[in-house]
Amino acid sequence: KADTQNAIICVSRATEQRRMCAQKVEQWDVIVVGSGNAGFCSTISAREHGATKVLLLEKAPEAWAGGNTTFTAGAYRTVFHGLRDVLPMVQNVTSEMVEKIDMEAYTEENFMDDLMRVTNNRSDPELASVLVKESNTTTKWLAKNGVKFQLSFNRQAYEINGRHKFWGGMVLSVVDGGKGLTRQHQANAVRKGVVVRYDSPVVQVLSDEKGQAIGVTVWTKENTMYEALARGGVVLCAGGFEADPSLRAQYLGPGWDLAYVRGTPYNTGDCLKLALNDLGARAAGNWSGCHSTCWDVNAPVEAGDQILTNQFTKSGYPLGLMFNADGHRFVDEGVDMRNYTYAKFGREILRQPSGIAFQLWDADGTKWLRPEEYSDEVVEKITANTMEELAERLGTKGLTNTGGFLEAMQEYNKAVEAFKREHPDTAFDPSKKDGLSTRSSNGGLRLNKTNWAVPITKPPFLAVKVTCGITFTFGGLRIEPQTSAVISRVSGLPIPGLYCAGEMVGGLFYDNYPGGSGLTAGAVFGRKAGLSVAQRVANAEAVGK
Repeated sequence: KADTQNAIICVSRATEQRRMCAQKVEQWDVIVVGSGNAGFCSTISAREHGATKVLLLEKAPEAWAGGNTTFTAGAYRTVFHGLRDVLPMVQNVTSEMVEKIDMEAYTEENFMDDLMRVTNNRSDPELASVLVKESNTTTKWLAKNGVKFQLSFNRQAYEINGRHKFWGGMVLSVVDGGKGLTRQHQANAVRKGVVVRYDSPVVQVLSDEKGQAIGVTVWTKENTMYEALARGGVVLCAGGFEADPSLRAQYLGPGWDLAYVRGTPYNTGDCLKLALNDLGARAAGNWSGCHSTCWDVNAPVEAGDQILTNQFTKSGYPLGLMFNADGHRFVDEGVDMRNYTYAKFGREILRQPSGIAFQLWDADGTKWLRPEEYSDEVVEKITANTMEELAERLGTKGLTNTGGFLEAMQEYNKAVEAFKREHPDTAFDPSKKDGLSTRSSNGGLRLNKTNWAVPITKPPFLAVKVTCGITFTFGGLRIEPQTSAVISRVSGLPIPGLYCAGEMVGGLFYDNYPGGSGLTAGAVFGRKAGLSVAQRVANAEAVGK
């Protein structure tokens, strides 16, 4: 009890010092910090549950609205019960197309198994259960609130023998990707009467003598401050620390200050530090882990490109090969479907000499690459009609061991041929783990390619140079799964009036994550946070009466 009381006194003193500097005081029902998917979901949920005066504060200028949401592909991983379950939500399927779609249901068991499998069973079971069980209802709630979903033919399906075969358990994306999602959230906020202020960094979360979060102090472009008080409390949805190179090096480890930033440059951990240091919130999750992927080496370094956004992702590696600068493969490109490896392979690239790699395909493999990631307008292509010529050209781009590279390619093709001789009936199928491998009874490659191991022999050959792009950090705040309330490290109980959603939540993802689960988690826990904070408003009104 003494520790708790001392913590409250320290927080209250800091709050009083900030108040002395504030120029004015505003009164609100609910304050949400952060204009990404989680933040907008929190505001809409709060409005739907009775909160009247809802304020959303965003550190960035309006041109950077949406945080990392804007830079996503707009994909949502959700439980669904087959094609008929998702058809009412999507806008890009005709009646004729329905008959040509192959799509298996994605059950709660499937989602939970995938989440636990890729996180090595480290995902918090309560958080994971809430995410999985509420994913279906939450995506349908989003659709009712103006989010325009479509079936993700371009990212999650292959056309094989005239049929669209969906794979990887994820089928929904938003029209115009993350940029479209941000615009649709903004439009919905206007319809719901949410007040949104950009260029409004929060510099303090205010608390009273009881330790309740009661509002925030906001810095303005005019270099003044004001207080915004909230009867229901504060919802933090301000992202992680991936845009701060010093924090990356501190928490993720050496070399991470050199990673490219895929998204917003404004996610610098400010609200994480406020919650942890000023309010005594409990840290949770994988603070040395992050989502990072194969990223175009010619992309901007310190922030994402607001026009191309996610198009700098280079995710075609499962159907090809990746080599480091020394001419060696360093991952099993075909160990799993792309959804389950792309968020961890950025880390593997950063560990390689000079933090770079080369992705490689032949003419047959190139046909499967998505234009939005690999078209001439998006990526610098390195092409050649012979492997020797390709090696020479890669040598001008950072490949330091062309001889080793050519030897590795020969060994790979020999291993593919040996497997095919023993398994002539095993057919290539990019829509599933097809079992085409580089291992046979005679041995094979030391570093296996477990699936989609096909010959790379047909010219012209294509290579692209990639590096590590960091998306978001996995460490965050401990929350109560049913309410999204932030937990105190002192008492182990919820901090009254303080909630959290989105990338600030810790405990869901460790080392890796199943593609599309980030946006879904932001919506699920943002929706819960909005409900919880609106209930506090209602309770305050009831007491007042």
